[in-house]
Amino acid sequence: MSPANEPRLSKAERTAQAREKAREIREAQLKKDKRNKLLIGWGIVVAVVAILAVVALVVSQNIANNAPIADQGPTPANSNVHGGVTLLKGTDVTKAAAATVDLASLPSAPATPPATVTAPGAEAEAGKPVKVVAYIDFICPVCKNFEATYNQQLTQLRNDGKISLEYRPLGFLDASSSTNYSSRAANAAACVVNSSPDKYSAFVDLLFARQPAEGSVGLSDNDLKKMATEAGAANIDSCVDSKTYRPFVKVVTKEAAVIGVTGTPTVFVEGKQWDGKTDLIADLNTAAAAKK
Repeated sequence: MSPANEPRLSKAERTAQAREKAREIREAQLKKDKRNKLLIGWGIVVAVVAILAVVALVVSQNIANNAPIADQGPTPANSNVHGGVTLLKGTDVTKAAAATVDLASLPSAPATPPATVTAPGAEAEAGKPVKVVAYIDFICPVCKNFEATYNQQLTQLRNDGKISLEYRPLGFLDASSSTNYSSRAANAAACVVNSSPDKYSAFVDLLFARQPAEGSVGLSDNDLKKMATEAGAANIDSCVDSKTYRPFVKVVTKEAAVIGVTGTPTVFVEGKQWDGKTDLIADLNTAAAAKK
């Protein structure tokens, strides 16, 4: 039978057909809404799980970064027990065998701060370049300014054989980050000097060039590892992960406080503390001339 010859639907039949169509549309919409709600629900669950995973990671990292540090441990090769790494000409550093440090071996702090701070091992040595010893902290903005002001000239004086420059990185400003960044960065620097002493200066330069803001979380351990590689050092991943030289940093930081160092940078020239008021480079040239 052709469509033209099909019996015409009654009004009641057309109404029933329209109701059935509407019912089908409503059911389809309900199914779609239910499916969308399920998708949204699962999406929220996935998002919450992801957020919780990130929070757990951050918390676990903070717990690890703030875990208690032993009171004794090894020093890195090419450093001294006072935390110092001495830069000579070019990329050379003073070579030294690894040793150990122990917090219990430090003397007690004096009842009153000393009028004159005397840094152990910072005194002048006959027949050697003028000795410059600098206590620094890698999150200290004043230390970064010191580097920006004097690094180029100090490097030239080193290359001319007029001075040696000893850095003693501290964890003074650990409280200025939630991850003990000062000590973590100092530990990374110790890892570098232990295995790649000729890359130490380049790594220190990078640490200051990319210094995080004081009060921030600081750079991550992974960032520190990558920076060491960028500086050309051998892989320090296991050294950083195991916090190998954190006890060393802890001891030298305490020693600095005991002798009266109250801030960074604190600089000594031939054993005498530089007050920051005179021209440091002129002072060094004068001292170098006097040793000839």
